Amino acid sequence: MKILSSLRGFLTIIQFVVTVLVTIVLMYLFRNNTHIIRSTWAKMQTFLMDFSIQEEGKASSEASLLIMNHQSVVDIVSLEAIYPKDLCWIAKKEIQDIPLFGHIVNAPRMIAIDRSDKRSLISMLKIGKERIREGRVLAMFPEGTRSDGQTLLPFQSGAKVLAEKLNLIVQPALIIGARHVFDSKRLQANSGKVRVIYLPPINPKDDPHWFETLHVTMKERLARELANTPSHR
Repeated sequence: MKILSSLRGFLTIIQFVVTVLVTIVLMYLFRNNTHIIRSTWAKMQTFLMDFSIQEEGKASSEASLLIMNHQSVVDIVSLEAIYPKDLCWIAKKEIQDIPLFGHIVNAPRMIAIDRSDKRSLISMLKIGKERIREGRVLAMFPEGTRSDGQTLLPFQSGAKVLAEKLNLIVQPALIIGARHVFDSKRLQANSGKVRVIYLPPINPKDDPHWFETLHVTMKERLARELANTPSHR
């Protein structure tokens, strides 16, 4: 079973390289249709990687900032496949700096931030405001890096600053099962199901401690959902 999982992981990497590069070229050629192109690519991935997506709750039409736990690139694939609006991902600058593949940030006009440079935060606020005016929804992983999928890491401050400075309605979401579908660290892939659980939207103006409370709420809900998932018992 492990050998098969590793083989699937290797093949997934190969098809990712090919399809992502093709997607980047298409987004540069058809700059006004990058959302459709990304969505089509993501839906194709569910077929190629053999996984399904189950939505629970509802995406808020008022939210301008979507924040989620992070465990795998499948998190991004899943949201791109199902989210009704054009997402603008906020990514680490290290991704933008990858030769050729860094254009996955530039082509669809995402936002790259350098966490070691304070000026990058100002740039994030400025560009984020522009993207929202264009009708896009900002999306980020407040943990700042991938977890093992079993717990929630501490939140970085970027999402808090973004929401409060731009007066954004925030919708949290939990993603479960993505690491099982594709674990890039172990280079393993499996068929399965990814659950995307939308939690109620939050207005930061209603609670000065909203960010800390949200972390506790998401961490407890994640633990509860995993405890009720057969494969995690």
